[in-house]
Amino acid sequence: MDYSGSCHCGAVKFTFSADQITEGLRCNCSICLKKGALMSNFFIAPDDLRIESEPDVLSSYQFASHVAKHFFCNNCGIYSFHQTKRKPGFYRVNLGCVDGIDSLSLPVVLADGAAF
Repeated sequence: MDYSGSCHCGAVKFTFSADQITEGLRCNCSICLKKGALMSNFFIAPDDLRIESEPDVLSSYQFASHVAKHFFCNNCGIYSFHQTKRKPGFYRVNLGCVDGIDSLSLPVVLADGAAF
């Protein structure tokens, strides 16, 4: 299936293809606990996530090992996707940003990112 999504203000947009989204992932690492987003429970290859953003609005935040990159919009502050530590360079997306997905109704898989 083809999916599209964006941050709240629409300055950051993205598209990707994946199987039907039937569940989400929550992680207990320090940043995921604080942002509280429901992420995709699958990885997206770098060439398969198409990102469009207005100039100078997409920022990233890194901490600890500086492997994972958490991307957010400078205008509205919404975290839309991140490159993972578990599979460097690959992405997970914030399902709350994906058009047509009710992230509050999806079953949740828990990941022990704090132990990783």
